[in-house]
Amino acid sequence: MQRYDVVVIGGGIVGLATAMALATRTRLNIGLLEAESSLAAHQTGNNSGVIHSGLYYKPGSLKAKNCVEGRRRMVDFCQEHNIDYDPCGKVVVATSPEEIPPLDELEKRGIANGLRGMRRLGPEALKEIEPHVAGVDGLLVPETGIVDYVLVAEAFARIIREQGGRIFTGTRFLNRRQLSGSQVVETSMGEIQTSYLINCAGLQSDRVARRCGVDPGVRIVPFRGEYYKLRSDRRGLVRNLIYPVPNPEFPFLGVHFTRMVRGDVEAGPNAVLAFKREGYTRTSFSAKDTMDTLTCPGFMSLAARYWRIGVGEFYRSFSKTAFVKALQKLIPAITPADLVPGGAGVRAQALSPSGGLLDDFHIVQDRASIHVLNAPSPAATASICIGETVAGLVEKAMGSK
Repeated sequence: MQRYDVVVIGGGIVGLATAMALATRTRLNIGLLEAESSLAAHQTGNNSGVIHSGLYYKPGSLKAKNCVEGRRRMVDFCQEHNIDYDPCGKVVVATSPEEIPPLDELEKRGIANGLRGMRRLGPEALKEIEPHVAGVDGLLVPETGIVDYVLVAEAFARIIREQGGRIFTGTRFLNRRQLSGSQVVETSMGEIQTSYLINCAGLQSDRVARRCGVDPGVRIVPFRGEYYKLRSDRRGLVRNLIYPVPNPEFPFLGVHFTRMVRGDVEAGPNAVLAFKREGYTRTSFSAKDTMDTLTCPGFMSLAARYWRIGVGEFYRSFSKTAFVKALQKLIPAITPADLVPGGAGVRAQALSPSGGLLDDFHIVQDRASIHVLNAPSPAATASICIGETVAGLVEKAMGSK
C-alpha cells in the first residue's frame, strides 16, 4: 500500500494549488487523485478564463480578500512562468436609469475592496472604449484580465511533480476508513494510506465529505452555463470584456461578452439547473444526481424564490432568439447570424438546508481532513491564495514539517 502524508482529492485548479502550496512550503509527501483522465477537466477547464478583480464581493468576505490578493498573485505567477495573459480590463454597463443605483453600489464595493483605477463612464466615454455598446452609464474596471486556466493548472502540476509530489489521473475516490493514527483512502486503482486528507472534489465535494463521515452542511446543486461564440468576422463588436449590472437577488452575473486569450469572444452564459453534476449538454441526465437535487432540504424554498428567473433561463437555453435578445441589451447590433454554438460549464453551487445559495467560500475541517465545499467563481482567480490558506490549516493540524 502506498503511503503519503497528505492526499488531495481533485485535480482542478483549487486542488492543484493546495497540493502545490504544501509541496513548496513543507517537507510533506503529497499525493493528488483526479478521477478523470486529465487534469482541470471540469470547472477549471470550462470557464471563460477571466482574472477577476474582486468588484462584486462583499467587503471582508473570503471571496473579496482572496480574489483581490489572488489576482495579484495570479498575474505574478503568469509572468514568472511565461503564461500568456492579458490585463485587458472590463466595463460594467447600465442599460437603463434603474441600473445606475446598483452600479453605484458596485463601485463602492470595488473601492472598499481596494481596486485601483476604476472610472465612471458616461454614454460618450463608454462608446470610446466599446463603440458598439448601448448604455446610459458604465464603470471601467482596469484590474481585470484573461488567461487560460488550463495552462495555469498544468504549471501548478509541474511544480508539484518537481517537488516530489505524485499525481494520479484516472483514479476515483471511493471511500475512507480510519486506522490507528492514520487513514486508508479507497480508490478505483487501489488503496492509499495517508495521515491527512484534503477534499477539493468540486462537483462531488459534498459526497466525498459524507463518505469520509463528515457532515458538509450543504448540498451541491449543479448549474449549467451555456455559451455562444461570435463568428470570427464579428469579433470586432467586442474589444475587451463587457458585463451587465448584475441582479442583486440572483447569484449569477448575467449574460456578458468575454474576449479570450486565444482570440475567441464568448457570449453568455445563462444559468440553468443541470440534471447531471457533470452535465454539459441539455440532454445530460443522471437519475441519482437529479433526485439528490430535488430531495435536497431547501430546494423547494430555492425554487419558490427563483422560479420566474429559472423559467426564463431555461427558455433562453432552448431559444437562440431569446438568448440574442438578452445580448442585445448590451450590444444592439448582435444578430442570430453572428453567433455560433460555444461550450458549457457546470458550476458546483452549494445550497444550505434552508435553501440559501452560499455566496462565500465554505470550508469544513475535522481532525484529519479538510473539505472545500463551495469554491465557485472567483476560485480560479483566487486559487493560489485558497491553496495557501488550506495548506496553512494542514500545517497547523499536523504540526510544521
